[in-house]
Amino acid sequence: MNLQEDLKKLSEKIKQYRDEARVQMHLAKEDVKDEWDDLEHEWERFRNRLEEVLHDSEDASKEARQTAQKLGEDLKSGYQNIRNKLK
Repeated sequence: MNLQEDLKKLSEKIKQYRDEARVQMHLAKEDVKDEWDDLEHEWERFRNRLEEVLHDSEDASKEARQTAQKLGEDLKSGYQNIRNKLK
């Protein structure tokens, strides 16, 4: 599996976690809502970075791809954390 496919799968998993967490947000405590707002900002950054890497994959530096991967992994963990708090 190549990095592009890995990033696309990561994006799909993040979207799934994000959608599940959004459904349960009305039950969240205020601190979880603050965490959600922070993650939403990071989600936008990730999506922009992902678009850059995917569209310029041949020209994208290894550092840019690794940055997108790291940001995605952090987002995934953040959304998983919110899902766990809401259960």
